[in-house]
Amino acid sequence: MSDINSNLHELNRSNIWAGFVQLVPLSIFVIIFGLAFGLAATQTGLDAWSTIAMSTFVFAGASQFAAMELWGQEISLLPLAITVFAINARHLLMGATLYPWLRHLPPSKRYGVMLVITDANWAMSLQKFSRGEPAMGLLFGGGLTLWSFWVLGTWLGIYFGNAIQDPVSLGLDMVMGCFLLAMLVGGKKDTRVFAIWCVAAIASLLAYWFLPANSHVVVGALAGGILGAIWMESEK
Repeated sequence: MSDINSNLHELNRSNIWAGFVQLVPLSIFVIIFGLAFGLAATQTGLDAWSTIAMSTFVFAGASQFAAMELWGQEISLLPLAITVFAINARHLLMGATLYPWLRHLPPSKRYGVMLVITDANWAMSLQKFSRGEPAMGLLFGGGLTLWSFWVLGTWLGIYFGNAIQDPVSLGLDMVMGCFLLAMLVGGKKDTRVFAIWCVAAIASLLAYWFLPANSHVVVGALAGGILGAIWMESEK
């Protein structure tokens, strides 16, 4: 990717704020899921401060819900850690696809941006990057928006969560999935990224058929992530 323009990986206050504002409409749905998590955590017995701290520092909705399922009088840390890792293993693949642009940032900024990567701001930013448009502000600023609204939703769920106890019954669980699919299908087609996704899909399917339950998430992400890292490194 030697032809990448320097402005594609520029990160400043102006483009961060623009990215923040762009993701505000989508973040309304994030509030709803944060509200559901706050309610679930309260019903599980987690105190308010611990619940808000989890959303603030973990910022991984699916993993947090999974953790609540394992929460109890005696928490087994190993199954909890494995479950959280499995659910978030897709971030290995996300990092690989973003590598051509992130590698131009100093390590402190690079990993700071990755702290707020979600399916939504990753898909939107990758689409713009693939068209040769700058998107680092959207990647980081949009992530900050989603993080802020997730924490806000968690707080609302703790104190006002009875308003929406089952977002799935309203079809809200499909919003992020449909949004992500639309972003990926509408993006510029790239042979390298297509190959990475194919390898990840095939590895995931093989793991689903022949390995223990839920291992397909980790295997698929590792296969695609490793290929993506090797392939993109070779293009320096």
